[in-house]
Amino acid sequence: PDTDEGYPGNLDVKCSFRWTEDNELQVSYEAVTDRDTPVNITGHGYFNLAGHESDTDAAKQILMINADHFTPTDENLIAAGEIRPVGNTAFDFREPKLIGRDIEADDVQLIYGGGYDHNWVLNKTEHGAFMLAARLFSPESGISMEMYTDQPGLQFYAGNFLNGQRGKGGTCYGRRQGAAFEAQNFPNAVNTAHFPTPVLKAGEKYIHRTAYKFIDTKV
Repeated sequence: PDTDEGYPGNLDVKCSFRWTEDNELQVSYEAVTDRDTPVNITGHGYFNLAGHESDTDAAKQILMINADHFTPTDENLIAAGEIRPVGNTAFDFREPKLIGRDIEADDVQLIYGGGYDHNWVLNKTEHGAFMLAARLFSPESGISMEMYTDQPGLQFYAGNFLNGQRGKGGTCYGRRQGAAFEAQNFPNAVNTAHFPTPVLKAGEKYIHRTAYKFIDTKV
């Protein structure tokens, strides 16, 4: 409702999930408002392609992120307004590498959050293009996951603060036993003029599409 948590406008939101015969989970978000208001919707599910009961944590899986830049944070993990190249940093996932390879690097950005919890600026051929954002692979299971989205950013969180949360089948998840891939606009964009605006105008429709495609490479 209007003014809930300080946000203007009555926001009507719809989220739809579709599972295809090609092992693809398609997620679509739609929203409309009667007053101009910031809107940036995403999902925060955790993935461990070795299996939900595996002792192998997500840091032992191989990740590619289709991004030449990321947005550094301040000590409170809020995007500070900079767009920084990933080259020669621990944040370079343009070529597939183990999540854990550089996660303990001596980098203040990793120290702030105990590992990765950052937004990557996805490489886009055009604004709103539905493109490959990331690819995750588990050497243990042989399962690969491709993530596609029309959003400009990807928040990758390596589960640094998981500490006994219950997941699928009641399984208890510890630190880094799952990783989250959140397609969205850049964090703190409402306070950063050179980031894509998150403001949804009254009467316009917010549309966001993301898909996770699973491939068994052992088949």
